[in-house]
Amino acid sequence: MNLKSSKPISAGPLTGVKVTDFTWIGAGSFTTKLLADMGADVVKLETATRPDTLRMMPPFKDKVTGVNRSGYFADRNTSKRSIALNMKKPEAREIAKSMIEQSHIVINNFTPDVMTKFGLGWEQVKVFKPDIVYVAMSLLGATGPERDYLGYGHMVNAMSGLLGLSGYSDRDPTGTGTNYPDHIPNPTHAVFALLAALRHLRRTGLGQFVDVAQLEPAVSLLGPTVMEWTVNGVNRQRMGNHHDEFAPHGVYPTAGDDRWIAIAVANDDQWHALAKVLERSEWLNDTRWVSPKSRLLNRDSLNEAIAKASSAHDGERLMQALQERRVPAGVVLDCSEVITNSQLVHRHQWVHLDHPEMGNSLYSAPPMHLSKTPAWPRSPAPLLGQHTREVCREWLNLEDHRIDELIAQEVLK
Repeated sequence: MNLKSSKPISAGPLTGVKVTDFTWIGAGSFTTKLLADMGADVVKLETATRPDTLRMMPPFKDKVTGVNRSGYFADRNTSKRSIALNMKKPEAREIAKSMIEQSHIVINNFTPDVMTKFGLGWEQVKVFKPDIVYVAMSLLGATGPERDYLGYGHMVNAMSGLLGLSGYSDRDPTGTGTNYPDHIPNPTHAVFALLAALRHLRRTGLGQFVDVAQLEPAVSLLGPTVMEWTVNGVNRQRMGNHHDEFAPHGVYPTAGDDRWIAIAVANDDQWHALAKVLERSEWLNDTRWVSPKSRLLNRDSLNEAIAKASSAHDGERLMQALQERRVPAGVVLDCSEVITNSQLVHRHQWVHLDHPEMGNSLYSAPPMHLSKTPAWPRSPAPLLGQHTREVCREWLNLEDHRIDELIAQEVLK
């Protein structure tokens, strides 16, 4: 299947917006990826003395390690430029200051006070750049008794309550992996907030501090769980694939090795259709499953019966038959099947980019479609310091001999 997309590259809705990007690892890098793919000029400030941790995380192209060979880093940093800047040097901090002066947005996901030690905290920056949108994405926020705590997505999972709610009731909490808080609630909430601040800037000429505690976007997704406790005094527990109101609702085996299908039945019409597709009309006369309430009360025996019946069916054909009868169903795909999925290919989810070191590689496109100014990865992830000279020329008007001096002094490193 040909995955190469012919989708045109537009100027992008954020063309002209300049971003000084101090972010690294997951949540911050994905936030600025969204901006860059939308057309913003995002310059990632890095240093060879302490590379972004994500650069050293697998998978690596051809299983060869290197700061420019991480697929994880590559997918989180499309469309950006990279300048090598050793922030231990006073001259480097002055260069960073000059870059911020040229920017609309500056963003970091360090613990509080790191930027202040560089002389680039919010209180310091707003003095020389009052119209800056200053975004900070620390784990627990800029204020509070636990503001200095360290952590990654797994800690956010735990402290938000997501970890405790994920898994089966008779097993240990399993969580969602770091991918969920790092790459869903935190970047999307941060982008929404900074775009609102950018809108305010354009209306008033005034910048502002955008404080995004990575814990809080994850907590904000737990509305029903919080309501259950505050209203009814019920502390919700892990429930696996079960649903409070629907049964059957779960993942069931299909023909083949480790093949599965997710099925959800919300009403009697869907229940009747499921029984018909699985050729189990006798289920409709079973008193245990005759109504939504009885199916919910007897879901364990129901799940066992469905699993036995579904295991004889091809998953794809079963999904199609159920969908034709308006029963929600979807086969469980592995990674290779997701990449070749005809719906995703049709929607231009994948794009090939030619990386200077890794060669032609597959990347995820932005998961939204704008009809007039479509977002699209414009370039692969940058090599460490790849754009140092061009950024120094374009943003700072430095001449080559001065750039050479700063490289020799290990300021640009």
